[in-house]
Amino acid sequence: MANYVLVAGAWLGSWAWEEVAPPLRAAGHEVHPLTLSGLAERSGVPAGQQTHVRDIVAEVERLDLRDVVLVGHSYSGIPVGQAAERIGDRLTRVVFVDANVPVDGRSFSDSWPVDAEIAAHEGFWPPLTAADCAGQGLTGEQVTRFLKGATSHPGATLTEPAELKAPLSGLPATYVKCLLDGEDPGPVVNGLLRSEHWTLVRMDTGHWPMFSQPAELARVLAGAAGVAG
Repeated sequence: MANYVLVAGAWLGSWAWEEVAPPLRAAGHEVHPLTLSGLAERSGVPAGQQTHVRDIVAEVERLDLRDVVLVGHSYSGIPVGQAAERIGDRLTRVVFVDANVPVDGRSFSDSWPVDAEIAAHEGFWPPLTAADCAGQGLTGEQVTRFLKGATSHPGATLTEPAELKAPLSGLPATYVKCLLDGEDPGPVVNGLLRSEHWTLVRMDTGHWPMFSQPAELARVLAGAAGVAG
């Protein structure tokens, strides 16, 4: 059985995994949803990108977890990917859920320009609107839940560069592509998927599968734990 550390993307906290965790636990796994600094119940805590990397590593070490499956959704793929190499042999696999992946020396904002929006909102990236969630397979109730729980995202986590010590292609990884958000995971991920250590899984849903298809996402995550690196 694996120890899952679940990290949601921008604006979200551990609460986003409330419907994913129970089926994983029912299958015998340990599940540890994590809220990163500056978000949800940790709003107001200063945070840069390396703060988020340390948050993840510290959680693994604090709980003395082994057989770890690190799961990063969207933005959080960047700190999760960095944390994955730092926890060493504690790692079983890293799963990127429709996620950005870290590129050494580059930031989230290098591929998704948000600097002007952050500057206009006192150093934070404001949450999405209902219109931004259209076409992502979410019901009205799911959109409401998402928007109600979302908090402004600390801008420095998006503009600071990633720090990798080794090629990401060497990590045992699964990339989950959510097709309603586009079928192409992009050139960086496509390059990584050529590695023998990486596996691609497609889900016929939108960018927030923890809301739109939580049971199916739990099955995908459970399957990832058994994939050889």
